[in-house]
Amino acid sequence: MPRHARKRPSRARRLIAGSAITVGTLAVASTAALGTAQAATATTTYTVRPGDHLASIARTQHVPGGWPALATANHIASPYALQPGQVLTLPAGSTPAGSTSAGSTPATKPATAQKATSTKTATSGQTYTDNLDGWIKHSLAIMAQNNIPGTYNGIYRNVMRESSGNPKAINLWDSNAAAGHPSIGLLQVIQPTFTAYHVPGTSSDIYDPVANITAACNYAYHRYGSIDNVNGPY
Repeated sequence: MPRHARKRPSRARRLIAGSAITVGTLAVASTAALGTAQAATATTTYTVRPGDHLASIARTQHVPGGWPALATANHIASPYALQPGQVLTLPAGSTPAGSTSAGSTPATKPATAQKATSTKTATSGQTYTDNLDGWIKHSLAIMAQNNIPGTYNGIYRNVMRESSGNPKAINLWDSNAAAGHPSIGLLQVIQPTFTAYHVPGTSSDIYDPVANITAACNYAYHRYGSIDNVNGPY
């Protein structure tokens, strides 16, 4: 057999071996790049807790575009009702605080963090106590974002006259009650008024203190210019 014929298999083996190394290297690089891309596009979620609403979640999770972007991402329409345990997808660019990535298991909270859930959070770094003072301040923060005028003193004065600060207060004897629409909550709002002036991002429950205050202040804004101008039945 000619000598050059004996050398061909040797060269072929070297080329095949070299190709295998190149292909293997590309495969490893491609796998690494895919893993990086998958990590970068991982969906981040937030599990709704009792007392949450779109505005508070958007603020604590730093959602770009605020609660409207959160509502759009999750196909939530008016009255923007949320249920505890509901899993929301956070829009890209959110920097969540305490949220979980898709497929991950939430970390166990320390005892101090679990105790802190008794407060209501409306803005980054700001918590509101679950009492009249906290409800008014929480509402004022939402009102400011929606250009609804009103002051702490104006809200407090009217709350004390209407319900003495009881969020479960209900009037079952006046003309509204006789018509089937009793006045309810801190600012004694009837359901049709609450529905008409409900502020997106707050709870759809008329008894919810923050939602009740905010809707009432929105109504007062449109009818009287501000809740501060209300000094009697309205």
